[in-house]
Amino acid sequence: MPLQRSNTADKIIVDRRKRHRNSDVARAVRKTRDRLAQQPGGISFDRELLKLHAGSIVTNSATIPLLVVIFAGIGILLGADEAILAWALFTVLGYVGLAVLARRVAGAEPPDMTPAAMRRNFLVGHFVTGLAWAYLAAMSCTGCEAGQLAITKAVLLLVAMAATAIVASSLRGLLVTTFAVPVATYTAYGADLGQPVGIMLVVLLAAALPFFEYVARFKNRSSLMLMSFRSEMDALIVELETAKSMSDEARRRAEDANLAKSRFLATMSHELRTPLNAILGFSEVMAGEVLGPLNSPTYREYARDIHDSGQHLLDLINEILDLSRIEAGRYQLNEEPQALLSIVEDCCHMMELKARNKDLRIVQDFEPSLPHLLGDERAIRQVTLNLLSNAIKFSPTGGEIRVRVGWTAGGGQYISVKDNGPGIPPEEIPVVLSAFGQGAIAIKSAEQGTGLGLPIVQGLLALHGGEFELRSKLREGTEALAIFPSVRVLDGLPTPKVAVGSR
Repeated sequence: MPLQRSNTADKIIVDRRKRHRNSDVARAVRKTRDRLAQQPGGISFDRELLKLHAGSIVTNSATIPLLVVIFAGIGILLGADEAILAWALFTVLGYVGLAVLARRVAGAEPPDMTPAAMRRNFLVGHFVTGLAWAYLAAMSCTGCEAGQLAITKAVLLLVAMAATAIVASSLRGLLVTTFAVPVATYTAYGADLGQPVGIMLVVLLAAALPFFEYVARFKNRSSLMLMSFRSEMDALIVELETAKSMSDEARRRAEDANLAKSRFLATMSHELRTPLNAILGFSEVMAGEVLGPLNSPTYREYARDIHDSGQHLLDLINEILDLSRIEAGRYQLNEEPQALLSIVEDCCHMMELKARNKDLRIVQDFEPSLPHLLGDERAIRQVTLNLLSNAIKFSPTGGEIRVRVGWTAGGGQYISVKDNGPGIPPEEIPVVLSAFGQGAIAIKSAEQGTGLGLPIVQGLLALHGGEFELRSKLREGTEALAIFPSVRVLDGLPTPKVAVGSR
């Protein structure tokens, strides 16, 4: 029967069968990196500078026309002829046209903008306003004194240069384009080069033009730097958002996959245990020669090996299923009042024979008259047996295991199992507490485990609202603490004599 491809979402981020998705992710990441590595001078920076220049002109569109109107009014009051009105009208119309162009650029979408054409249009518009200033520089006045008129025009040109350098600094070369002709015209027609004052005014204007151009270039570099920083910040934000979304998706899929695995294993109890029970039963019958003797002692040995291996596999399956049910949230607690002292004492008696085989001594140190605890008896027994089994497994021959039960500092109850084994290095404790995790000493030990005992203890205590702590030092032994919270203690609380933990 051919395999059917699942229609559910894939459980991994990079699926080689979904090339369109992989290419989209790669394209997004590459685009983000290109933006991050972009340097000033690119087309997007040019568009941004043009937008900045257009916004500055629109914002300050009334500044220079207002200055022109004021100057024209003062000139009329001082007896200037009608030529100054023509100049004022020409200049105001030039700046109005420039404002209209800037408003169009400010409202345009970036894909519809051609930076070269927009820059050319702006330079032409500013050149037209420069012709208006050149007209002022060449303009004469029959009713005005020549010296005062020359000084007034020079001052007005200086003010216009300064205002243009501040307002239009985002466009490089604009100041020279606008005021090169007016300064040349003033030198040729507006100043009296036969007088020292006229020479000084010409030198002042000639020196002011490169100075204000330098100021405009400095502001332009500052704008470029700010735009570069903002672009890098935006690109970093985009990349972080992309990484966060991919991480969230990966985490969600990993959680879904882990939950599906846990649910699958939790539902396999009957299917896995039924054949193992048959293997254990038949091998036990054969090893015990219940139905008749086996002629070969080798067969009896094989039967015992089959039984031992099957029992080990069943124990492993039981631990996996217990952990899977806990992770899947399908482990149901049968909560009843429990006597913690009695449960731990029974578990110590159950493990006594196994400890005696290794010449180990189990010392019980119990707090007298502990009140009942609300919990699941089977879970508490499993926690205690797992801790005792680990202590027996890693304790040296002739050692001692101390089991304590008592009060915590916060009014709860605890179980402590301490051995004098080789201990666990601090860096290996997180490994030991993870599923299937085993430390270096456990790997070298003759008695290999599954690495599921402590994770099951953690899960069962978490279901009770408790905590699990593992304290260990090399060559000093290990102490495992199972702590139950005070809210599960049913009777009144006496004054605690032994304080362990914080809950």
